[in-house]
Amino acid sequence: MLCFINVEKIVKKCITEKKLKMNLSRNFSLQELIKSDTAVRKGIDNNPNADQIEKLKLLCENILQPVRDHFGRVKVTSGYRSVELCMAIGSSANSQHAKAEAADFECMGTDNAELADWIKNNLDYDQLILEYYTPGEPNSGWIHCSYIPEGRRASFLHAFRQDGKTKYKPILGKAKDLV
Repeated sequence: MLCFINVEKIVKKCITEKKLKMNLSRNFSLQELIKSDTAVRKGIDNNPNADQIEKLKLLCENILQPVRDHFGRVKVTSGYRSVELCMAIGSSANSQHAKAEAADFECMGTDNAELADWIKNNLDYDQLILEYYTPGEPNSGWIHCSYIPEGRRASFLHAFRQDGKTKYKPILGKAKDLV
């Protein structure tokens, strides 16, 4: 009986597993930022390249880690998404998620409007969106926040559904004051 071992496949799997355990910051791993049930279910490769990993490190160091340090546990619901994954979920190929510049997240036990206001007042972000938040319902919606090293827009928006479409409105003042 002859046994053949695909060494290349085993080496690639070991490298991938080691890469997934890579820390992007003190409390965030690559695996946490690329996890996608949709990608697994549809067999989509959602692994970033080296440049994208560097961008994810910047996102973690400048946005997610400071949020974690201030509020405690951060639940990342969407981080990096390959272009193929973006298309599979109906997102844009030009999404900042596909560029490894954005994450969607929440902090359990913290009102998302309070979280958005803290980020606005304390961090250098590119785009900060309080998505689908309903005033008076602290657990509604989530935060979308992006980071780029230069040319930040510092846009602070509220995303909501109107007539079956997503609309964006600038937040003037505090998110906590939305009505």
